Amino acid sequence: MSDIVTQVPHETDTASQPLERRRRAGGRGAERSRKPAGSKYLNLVNSLQKNVVLTPEALDDIHEASLTILEEIGMDIMLPEARERMKAAGADVTPGKDRVRFDRAMIMDYVGHAPKTFTMHARNPQRNVAIGGENLVFAQIASAPFVSDREGGRRAGNQEDYRKLVKLAQSYDIIHTTGGYPVEPIDIHASVRHLDCLSDMVKLTDKVFHCYSLGQQRNLDGIEIARIGRGISMEQMEREPSLFTIINSSSPLRLDGPMLQGIIEMSARNQVVVVTPFTLAGAMAPVTIAGAVVQQNAEALCGIAFTQMVRKGAPVMYGGFTSNVDMKTGAPAFGTPEYMKAVIAGGQLARRYGIPYRTSNTNASNTLDAQAAYESALSLWALTQGGGNFIMHAAGWSEGGLTASFEKFILDVDMLQMVAEFLTPLDVSQDALALDAVRDVGPGGHYFGTAHTLARYETAFYSPILSDWRNFETWTEAGRPTTYDHANRVFKDVLNKYERPPLDLAIEEELDAFVARRKAEGGVPTDF
Repeated sequence: MSDIVTQVPHETDTASQPLERRRRAGGRGAERSRKPAGSKYLNLVNSLQKNVVLTPEALDDIHEASLTILEEIGMDIMLPEARERMKAAGADVTPGKDRVRFDRAMIMDYVGHAPKTFTMHARNPQRNVAIGGENLVFAQIASAPFVSDREGGRRAGNQEDYRKLVKLAQSYDIIHTTGGYPVEPIDIHASVRHLDCLSDMVKLTDKVFHCYSLGQQRNLDGIEIARIGRGISMEQMEREPSLFTIINSSSPLRLDGPMLQGIIEMSARNQVVVVTPFTLAGAMAPVTIAGAVVQQNAEALCGIAFTQMVRKGAPVMYGGFTSNVDMKTGAPAFGTPEYMKAVIAGGQLARRYGIPYRTSNTNASNTLDAQAAYESALSLWALTQGGGNFIMHAAGWSEGGLTASFEKFILDVDMLQMVAEFLTPLDVSQDALALDAVRDVGPGGHYFGTAHTLARYETAFYSPILSDWRNFETWTEAGRPTTYDHANRVFKDVLNKYERPPLDLAIEEELDAFVARRKAEGGVPTDF
């Protein structure tokens, strides 16, 4: 399905009306319609020079301090199989203890095997995404326990809303991959939830998707569902990574069993691992941003090195998720100046190691308000200027990630498309320099009616989804709609227009049979 960009409907086409009449009807504030953008937002590239917050000397200091942590303090590795693999690779492992220490040269040797770039393959080849280098990929919000819209308010995650959010992700080309379950559907039993959810990912979207590392069997099921969805052999899937997982360290300085098992299962099969410490300064990391980034880097390097111990050359990303807490309440804070510095510093470190960089579009607002917009805008500024390659939680994140908001999803899509337009190189061709148009108009004229303008007026500028450019009087006559009003209407309109992407009948039958068999076997054991 092509990219959908919905505008507030208007009764008359003002493009052909005289200038004065257009001004009376709403002037420069009049809302404008826009043709769908097609696939223009696929394969984004950020060729801007990257910003830095660390001098070369400071970057060296953080790098060396991180390796000192791994060498002298070490990490708790809470899976015996992982400790055995690390010991075989040369790590310092004490029998019967979780603590593992790593020689700095050994860590850097293994990190050096991680690929600088790779491609994640979707069941629709047009949806393949290039990772690393100057590529920029946006993924939908993931893992929220709650969901919200204006009518239904904030509520527990459920399958109906889960499916709606996946459909929204499919409907916009600026959302290149899903991120995980956009909301956790707790009305599906945990033993089989991954089977239903990943099956929906295959059927409702043709984009790359994610599986959670919550035990070996869930990883194996996720890999098989992704393979079936693409209609390929396991040998081809190992050549063409088609699934990714997020590996979060249990900061400070721990990797737990399910995360380590996830690395083993995914990296062994050449699927994508995104190693992401969750280091909140003042809580799970030192209160200084420099100290928090040092710890983030140590944990990331440990996880990245382990992926290469499992399989040299396995695709992996360097994830950064360092922010601060509100020291009055302990609540996480996002989109802050501290978050921006950490994002840019993380980008510098990832580029130093030559590894694709994952970061996030974040905010801590509880509703769709100015805070939601400016914290996300600051996050987006930092991650684009800092060289982010893979952006998790790019659309729909609210309440510090606790809630997936339908209206915030639309606001974020609008902002992401603005970022994409900004990153489009400025056209300075002879035609764009417009000397002939300047000659035609001369001093004191205007350009509204020139051939140069008329040939471009529909596509000359980005037309926002949500901005209301009507003048005050016209906006008042329309009932003074807010951005919240527009976003609420737009997401419903997009869902009404959703079309399921084509899926070969034989693939769907094989998928349904696999899910049914695994459900009959009980899925995975749970404690409830």
